[in-house]
Amino acid sequence: MALLQALEQSLPALLITTFVFSLLVGSFLNVVIYRYPKSMEHEWTHDSINHLSDSYTELKTTLEKYKQEVKPPSIIWARSHCQKCNHQIKAWENIPVISFLLLRGKCSNCKTKISNRYWLIELLTAILSTYVVYHFGWSLQSVAALFLTWYLIAISMIDFDTMVIPDSFSLSLLWLGLFISLWVIFIDSEASIKGALLGYLLLWSIFWLFKLLTGKEGMGYGDFKLLAAGGAWLGMKSVGVIVIMSSVAGAVIGSIYLVLNKNSRNKPIPFGPYLAVGTWVAMIWGENIINWYLNISGLN
Repeated sequence: MALLQALEQSLPALLITTFVFSLLVGSFLNVVIYRYPKSMEHEWTHDSINHLSDSYTELKTTLEKYKQEVKPPSIIWARSHCQKCNHQIKAWENIPVISFLLLRGKCSNCKTKISNRYWLIELLTAILSTYVVYHFGWSLQSVAALFLTWYLIAISMIDFDTMVIPDSFSLSLLWLGLFISLWVIFIDSEASIKGALLGYLLLWSIFWLFKLLTGKEGMGYGDFKLLAAGGAWLGMKSVGVIVIMSSVAGAVIGSIYLVLNKNSRNKPIPFGPYLAVGTWVAMIWGENIINWYLNISGLN
């Protein structure tokens, strides 16, 4: 209790605590980002084996044996290990950012280079989380905004890696947005429901219009659900901000990516990370952006 009072009364202490704690959260997000797609892949494999076992009885024994041998990866309880040599990572090797520096970016056992993305995600999580607390202060809004931030980081990276936004992430984020609206943390329940409906229907309409005109699918259904979640958290007005900001981010970052990777022009680019950027921007500066637009357009 004394610690909470001290954090409430001292903004620097609150920000430092948030930064350090969020580094740990970032480390956990790295685990989720890497292991959750593996868990999904195992589930798909398990379902396929069940289907094949029912359809091809002569393969049933072999498939059942494979199903028993291949265990789903535990997202929380399994020890972290080097992906190259399976070296079990010790506690001192798993300190966010610091361990990367101490190990000089290499596995202590096989000396394989550790990807920079791990410490970058940890640092990004800490920076964004600290700014959230700085922006909202000591409040329930800060707590809610932190959860939204962490969700968005995980969703962005999973979509970037797999081109899939898992329903378990997008739908739980949607329901969480509807749930917290009962306490009017950001918006009330009516605004939350309207925002969710508008978010889903807007991208759904764009998807089908694009498909009718080009015969191609410009985005996935996971994107609809993610924008619906953003609408559930922030309301109808913010849906427009999210779409505009995500489009701007997609145009800028996508153009840079295509320039740097000329051989990847025909490779699909996930839209989820840009929607996540737009949602976070709308959460922090949405009202300012809306008021600025109303002022310059003479509608205010």
